[in-house]
Parts: sequence; C-alpha cells; structure tokens
Amino acid sequence: MSAPLGRIIIYTKKLDEVAEFYCKYFDFEALRLESDRIVELVSQGAGSSILLHPMSAGRKDGQTLVKLVFDVEDVEAFCRDAKRKGLTFGSIHQADGYCFANAKDPAKNSISVSSRAFASP
Repeated sequence: MSAPLGRIIIYTKKLDEVAEFYCKYFDFEALRLESDRIVELVSQGAGSSILLHPMSAGRKDGQTLVKLVFDVEDVEAFCRDAKRKGLTFGSIHQADGYCFANAKDPAKNSISVSSRAFASP
C-alpha cells in the first residue's frame, strides 16, 4: 500500500511567527480552520505541506520537534498491513473529519499516517 509523504509537522510555541516566516520566504499559504489548533502551511508548488502544531509545555525549543506524516486514505487498513509487516502503530485518533495514528522509526523519530489530505475542509 503506497503512502506518500504529504506533511511535516513542526511543533512550536511560536505559531504565528513560524507561519509568517514560511509564507514570506517560501511562498506557503496559511490555512487556519476555526475548530483546529493546527496551522496548515500549504505549498504553492508540488511540495509537501507543513503543519504547525502547538508545542506542549513539557517540550523545549531546540529539541527534535518534527514528525513525518504519510497520507493514506484508509488509516485502519494501512495500520493493519503495517502490523503484518512488523510495524505497530498506536491507537487511531479521530480529529476534525479525519483520523491518524502514530509510531516511531528505528531511530525513535516520530511518524504518523493520516487521512487529513482526503478530508473535506
């Protein structure tokens, strides 16, 4: 089952400043949904989107604060297939019209599979 890299999550305490930086210098467009705490920076070209996620109080600036998000239409099916191959994802979480699940790569980097790309805005 194919899962293209669709988004990169950056955890930050400076949502507005980081959004402005990527919009100004890299021509992203900021998408803010009223019910969503995430700011999505949409590439104006063929590149991946960046999701700016509020950083929790226990995290510090300068730590590794990035997560790779792979777009899959059916998160549950992808997680089942991955488990058969040896990768176990955590619980499937429901969000605003989409779902996602998290895991770690062998170096303990955060990864996620998400149906957000297929959700209606």
